[in-house]
Amino acid sequence: MIYEYIIENFENGEPIFLSELPGGSKDYLRQEMKKLVDEGRLERLYNGVYYLSYMTILGTKGKISMDKYIEKKYLTVDGKTAGYVTGLQLANQYGFTTQNPAYYEICSNEATTKQRKQEIDGNTIVVYKPVADVTEENKSALQFLDLMSMIDKYSELSGTELISKLKKYVAAVALDFDTVKAYLPLYPDKVYRNIYEGGLMRELV
Repeated sequence: MIYEYIIENFENGEPIFLSELPGGSKDYLRQEMKKLVDEGRLERLYNGVYYLSYMTILGTKGKISMDKYIEKKYLTVDGKTAGYVTGLQLANQYGFTTQNPAYYEICSNEATTKQRKQEIDGNTIVVYKPVADVTEENKSALQFLDLMSMIDKYSELSGTELISKLKKYVAAVALDFDTVKAYLPLYPDKVYRNIYEGGLMRELV
């Protein structure tokens, strides 16, 4: 019965958390999941997290999707915004650098310490505690302020090229500068300088 539910509700590579499955007893669920793993129908990532066994088109064993795992575990929890991508990955995502990140960097309300490094299925995930609880309303502002705190470190662009790219980013995420202003004091002083040099000071005034 559990397997039918999983087949209907989860895709290949999608993480399956025990908390997402129907059934009152966690012990019963664990036993059922163990049985499915033993039968080769499910793979276990670690205790409490599973995914469907599947083969890729190349005939190799399918893996869990790290992007989907991070999304469910840290970014959108119980249907609510709980975090965002940061670091080099963020700079790369919006075209400020061509460098590919060696690991995932995430700011999430799920973080229990200031910074925690995890190894999951051969991938490194660094999870940071955000300066304030992340919500749907402030996510873009906090992510922007993170970006401005490291833009001088990661950006391969400068001058008018950087200003133009920043303005495109601001438009793409529909940034609300009133929210940015509210959280700006929580960031180091250099963020002001980077915003000024990025040609965005007028939006803050």
